[in-house]
Amino acid sequence: MFPILAERLAERVDAVVGVDTHTDTHTAAVLTAVGTVLAEITVPATDDGAAVLLAWAGRQTAVLGTGRRAWALDGARCHGVGLLRVLRAAGEYVLEAPKPAAGRCRRGGKSDALDAAHAARGVLAADHVASPRTDGDREALRLLHVCRRHYSDTRTATINLFKSVILTADDDLRTQMRGLSTLRQVQHATTLTTTSGSGLDRLRRTHLATLAEQIQTLDRLLKANLTEIRTLVDKLCPTLLDQPGIGPVTAAIALTAWSHPGRFRNEAAFASLAGVSPVPASSGRITRHRLNRGGDRT
Repeated sequence: MFPILAERLAERVDAVVGVDTHTDTHTAAVLTAVGTVLAEITVPATDDGAAVLLAWAGRQTAVLGTGRRAWALDGARCHGVGLLRVLRAAGEYVLEAPKPAAGRCRRGGKSDALDAAHAARGVLAADHVASPRTDGDREALRLLHVCRRHYSDTRTATINLFKSVILTADDDLRTQMRGLSTLRQVQHATTLTTTSGSGLDRLRRTHLATLAEQIQTLDRLLKANLTEIRTLVDKLCPTLLDQPGIGPVTAAIALTAWSHPGRFRNEAAFASLAGVSPVPASSGRITRHRLNRGGDRT
């Protein structure tokens, strides 16, 4: 059924263990190299549960030739990250389960055990298999990047609210703010007094000062975040910043997607992940290509 399995995997295996990962439990299914389900199990999503699962998989695959196995994790860098770390520490061969095709009908039903079997069969049938991303500095870069996006989005929303409060203010306050840059407006808002005027005026000035302080705090967080990103990029691949048009944030995104040596089989695979590879789009007398809009385009 899968005659070129050994050619596509990094090492020859006799079985694939598919795992459907969740917050509280992991369900696994052991399949032979031709897709036959041998056994299923559900364990807690803890280190102890991972140890039980590892021992169980060893017993199930010991009867198959050499007993070598590959693991296909669904949600390897999400709900299954704890299991991934245990498996890697044990020297296991771990792969990412391919995402199901869009619109795939589940005529055979749905359950955790069925999803685990689907994960294993997805690896068996895939033209190319992928290894999960690593921890360490790569994970640190990913964390810094997602936090930076949050800080940036929050800052934009806070500035928009800050501007709208100024827009509906009294003439005196609007005159003070008119003609100032956003930075100057924020600095001025932190000095506003709240001891005079009507209750509405005091309330507006109080909240303008609060919003201005939040903006300044976010500015400091973004500056510190950029410093940390630059430090990690310099550590991992300093020459990347020498390329035209690549700054610390862009370099961090590229390094996060690349993850580690050997994750991509060639430059074309990396281009596909980046969403910049050509995709055949020919039909009949028309021969053409279109740009791949898939991959990791964050």
